[in-house]
Amino acid sequence: MKYYVVKYSGPFGFIKPWTAVRDKETFSQQFLTPSIVEGMEKKLFPYLLGVPGIYKIRRHRLNYIGMDVQQERTWAKGGFKATKEKDVWKSNLSILDRGVLLEPHLYIAFENEADARIASQQHLCLCRNEDIVLPDSDIYTMDQEAFNDLDGFELLLDALAEHSFKVGHNRFHNAAEMHGQLVVFGNPIRAEI
Repeated sequence: MKYYVVKYSGPFGFIKPWTAVRDKETFSQQFLTPSIVEGMEKKLFPYLLGVPGIYKIRRHRLNYIGMDVQQERTWAKGGFKATKEKDVWKSNLSILDRGVLLEPHLYIAFENEADARIASQQHLCLCRNEDIVLPDSDIYTMDQEAFNDLDGFELLLDALAEHSFKVGHNRFHNAAEMHGQLVVFGNPIRAEI
C-alpha cells in the first residue's frame, strides 16, 4: 500500500490528555487515541463532521525530543473557596506537575494525494488550542515498509483484541470504550538538533 504522508511539527510543548482525575503528578501520553485521530480528521475535513468514524487518516506516528515538567494551578469545579481552620487558611487551590512532550513531530498517512494536499495546507491543534503544529510544505510518498521505518509511537487502532488495551472513552461515539495496541518504532525520542 502506498501512503501520502504529511509531517507536522511545532516548537511548543505538546500537552495530551493524561487522566480524568487531577493527580499531583501526571505525564503526557505518547500516543494518539482513536477519538483524537478522529477529531484531527474532522478538523482537516469538516464535511465529515456528521459522519462517525475515521475515513481519511490511515496511520500516524509521533516522536519528540523530551519531556518538560510544568506546573498548573487548579481548583475545584465550584470555584475558589477559602476557610480558616485553627488559625490556618485553607483553600481548594492546588498545584499539579504536568509533563509535556517537547517539539513533537507528527506524521499522518493518507491513501490518496488529494487528501494529503488538503491536510498539508492546514494547521492542527493537538488536544489544546495552544499546541499548534504546522505542516511541512512537502508531501512524502512512501510504502508501508518505509512508513514503519519512521521513529515514533503509534497506537494501532485496528489491533487484535488480545494485544490491545483500553485507552479511554470515545467522545464521538457515546463514550464507547476505545482500545488499541501501542507500538514503538525505532527510537521515538529524537536527539536535539
